[in-house]
Amino acid sequence: MNILKENHPTVHAGLDIAKATLQLHLQNVHHVLDNDPKGHAALLEKVRAVPGTQVVCEATGGYEKAVVAALHAAAQPVSVLNPALVRHFALAQGQRAKNDPIDAQVLTAYGQALRPQPTPAAEPARAEIRALVQWRDQVKEQLMRARQVSEHGLPVWIARQQKKLVVHLERQMAAVEKECQKALERAPQIRGQVEQLEQLDAVGRITALSVLSHLPELGTLNRQEAAALAGLAPWVRQSGPWEGQRHIGGGRGAVRQALYMSAVVLARMKETTLGKFYAHLRAGGKPAKVALTAVMRKLLLQMNRVLNEHALQTQAQTQKPSA
Repeated sequence: MNILKENHPTVHAGLDIAKATLQLHLQNVHHVLDNDPKGHAALLEKVRAVPGTQVVCEATGGYEKAVVAALHAAAQPVSVLNPALVRHFALAQGQRAKNDPIDAQVLTAYGQALRPQPTPAAEPARAEIRALVQWRDQVKEQLMRARQVSEHGLPVWIARQQKKLVVHLERQMAAVEKECQKALERAPQIRGQVEQLEQLDAVGRITALSVLSHLPELGTLNRQEAAALAGLAPWVRQSGPWEGQRHIGGGRGAVRQALYMSAVVLARMKETTLGKFYAHLRAGGKPAKVALTAVMRKLLLQMNRVLNEHALQTQAQTQKPSA
């Protein structure tokens, strides 16, 4: 059966996802389905009717999670794309109009032209930790804002309510960090990775969890891939004899946010390798922001190397014959 499936040519099917509906473009036919369990079942029925179908959709801020999970559970290939890439592809084709049927058709064309790899299903433990880290980030942002408001003169009643809000958010922070620890205890593989990263200077548990949850490929990448995925690779800006200033951009912003505070701490740790590296760049005239970005990149590459070595050691131990 597997051999027969592999012989079928890939048929790309664009799937535009909204909060309540799904717009499927399959073999030049449009289908409108509900974005609910019944609609997901109907979607699977339609794509399974065409052997070799690979669904192509965009990340939509969460509306895609349930349908992608249903496709993964049914072993149906699906590629979840960065919306910016799809939009640039549409513009390159001269397609400026935008609605659900057009978007689904563009996704089909993207799949046919660029043949993206299927997106692997997320590990349940890693998905749980990532959700907890994201929730912690949201609570942290709310707490910072609440504390800032409390610093300004407020009417007595509002000041009292604001103080209660700060206390509530502090308790939420403590609770979510405790839940992160529980989730980590249920995931020994991820816990081992976190423990390895914590041995690096200025890398705490939350930083390690944040980086791992948003960059699960870490430890399997080369230097260029790791920097590019995190958006820490400076892009060349050159045309003929002109060469502009290089800038970072793209990639996964959450990884950069997780690394930033560690880089700030490392910049003050003059005795460490990365602290000396930061001081060397500053002495050479590099702006503080540029030097910090370079430290973030170096730290990420250290993490990648440590996890790669940890994976090789773990593999060697599992393959070692018992005495």
